Amino acid sequence: MNHWEILITVVQQQSLNKASSILNLSQPALSRKMMKLEEELGVELFRRKGKRLELTRAGELCYEHALEQQRLQRKLDDTLRLYRTETKPASIIIGASLTTLQSTLPDLVTIYIREHPLTDIKAITGKTHEVVPLVKEKKVDIGLVASRIDDPQLSSVPLFDDSLCLVLPSGHPYADREELTIGDLHELPMILFSRGTWYRVLMDEMFMRYSVHPDVKMEIDSFEAIVRLVSTCQTATLLPESYVRHPLVDNNELTVRFIPELEQTKRTTSLLFKKEAAMEPAIQLFIDLAVKYYRA
Repeated sequence: MNHWEILITVVQQQSLNKASSILNLSQPALSRKMMKLEEELGVELFRRKGKRLELTRAGELCYEHALEQQRLQRKLDDTLRLYRTETKPASIIIGASLTTLQSTLPDLVTIYIREHPLTDIKAITGKTHEVVPLVKEKKVDIGLVASRIDDPQLSSVPLFDDSLCLVLPSGHPYADREELTIGDLHELPMILFSRGTWYRVLMDEMFMRYSVHPDVKMEIDSFEAIVRLVSTCQTATLLPESYVRHPLVDNNELTVRFIPELEQTKRTTSLLFKKEAAMEPAIQLFIDLAVKYYRA
């Protein structure tokens, strides 16, 4: 047993007598160990208050360090235990389209790692038409795309339907207008997602259907950059509803408006995988958790 473990026990028991009983040491032996630790560190760790021990400020810092060392040692022991049993930590490679990488993947990884912290998760990003062949060629275990994919070589599990919404900077003329229609987007200065992505394809099809031609000022492949520039440039944008959450809106002083034609323009976010990949326990767990999370 090292000095840090002894220090933790003494602090938590607040008594050399109780600590010596737990550590199976005589009280004089325990006192000598604590004195030796103080000599090595060159500081006083405790002050006596009657029969109780009270940490000095230096002692508090050492106690915090001891707890951190204990936590790191336990983490190392847990990791090494997997290798001692010849069981390697699970790993998952996810191919994510640009939109799902920013709007959907963070939530899924968070809930999975919370329950399975030792799993090694890697992500490869690309456009949907790039992610699909990655799954088919087994270069990734799971694909996450903002589209329904009908391919006999792949299993596709729909997670949720997403629609577009109009996002405006605070003070925009449309922010407080009682009612908006798709026609209000005609010649409206906007920042849109880059061409070639599924959401931009969805937007362009909608613009063509309603003969709407917004004034596109910028085309960017990052939701975060679009959100920052909307306020800076005082322009509008269209974003998937799944990405527009209260903290994002509040922190960037944005207004979200729902237009009937936009709400009818839906895109399904799906998980893609080969059937043999789902035979891996870690991958099947990821799929099950994703389905449970969104269907709840």
